[in-house]
Amino acid sequence: MDYTFQYGIVWENLGALLQGALLTFQLGTLAFSGGALIGLLCAAIVAYGPFILRLPVHIYVVAVTNTPALIQIYFLYYGLPEFGIRWSSEACLMIGLILNAGAYLTLIMRAGFLSVRRTELEAGQVLGMSILQQIRYIVVPHIAKSIYPALANFFVVILVMGTSIGALVGVDELTGQAINLSSVNYRWLEYFTVVAVMYVVLTFVASIGLALFGRWAFRVRARIF
Repeated sequence: MDYTFQYGIVWENLGALLQGALLTFQLGTLAFSGGALIGLLCAAIVAYGPFILRLPVHIYVVAVTNTPALIQIYFLYYGLPEFGIRWSSEACLMIGLILNAGAYLTLIMRAGFLSVRRTELEAGQVLGMSILQQIRYIVVPHIAKSIYPALANFFVVILVMGTSIGALVGVDELTGQAINLSSVNYRWLEYFTVVAVMYVVLTFVASIGLALFGRWAFRVRARIF
């Protein structure tokens, strides 16, 4: 193998890669937050809602969890313009990731809802709590403690990594920046070796942050990395 690694070129453009890493983290955080809200609402509907509301939620979850996230984002980016709807690549990526995360988080949070003991809910009813108050003061704290490790793992493993799909629709997150820069000088090995290390660091930082937050806010022990 007669190949000479030239990492000096990568260091010259390290600032652009760091900007991409920051955008990756921001996209992952926003997508997870939006998905968590959708997941909480849909899980509540599945657990307590009438059939007329459970049916569309079930269709949404089945449709999203049985198709690749890339296909969903491609539909938003390439399919919607056929109907006169045009969104930016960033918007298509964000909406696609949020909807994808919402479906999976519905399944995760549904397990949390089902794990709540009936006696706790009955106690809330005796105290005069509405359904929303029961979810806010009884269900959500219970879910946070019982499934927080799964939620943290979902954020780290799927969303932080899943944002790399954005490179295929023109979003300059970490992978997108690496593709743009390496296509100029063709130093693919150098760029993607550094990017792989940056993903490991980014994932490690996110894992530590989530574990510390879980211990502080919910007193749960989430696995680090």
